[in-house]
Amino acid sequence: MRIWSLHPRYLDAKGMVALWREALLAKHVLEGKTKGYKNHPQLNRFKRLKRPVAAMNAYLAVIYEEAVRRGYHFDKTKIGGDLSRTRLKVHSGQLEYEFQHLLKKLQVRDVEKFTENRKLANIEAHGLFDVVQGPVEDWEIL
Repeated sequence: MRIWSLHPRYLDAKGMVALWREALLAKHVLEGKTKGYKNHPQLNRFKRLKRPVAAMNAYLAVIYEEAVRRGYHFDKTKIGGDLSRTRLKVHSGQLEYEFQHLLKKLQVRDVEKFTENRKLANIEAHGLFDVVQGPVEDWEIL
């Protein structure tokens, strides 16, 4: 499971669909509706919040907005109406790590998106996150 800290605009079509599905799975975990992935380290940043499901709904809403912009047909009803305004922090090192990780994936599966992304100097975080200086997150498997 990868809950990207990057803005979904950098993902290719396969990445967008995978992120949508994985974020929905994460929402189910946070709601206690599944037995798997309960201890996934990327979910810890949501679990620490007062309203983790509402935060995941807000996370999903940003993905949905990007999907609409691209003309994809994701089911908005899966998001839920309770959206948190909570902002999460992400380290600059984590954002850079994720971007490099994504570039490696794109180089293999979507050369056009790879070429588009590799020229970028400033990487934007997912709309739920504020970037702060710091290293790769300690939950990341390097």
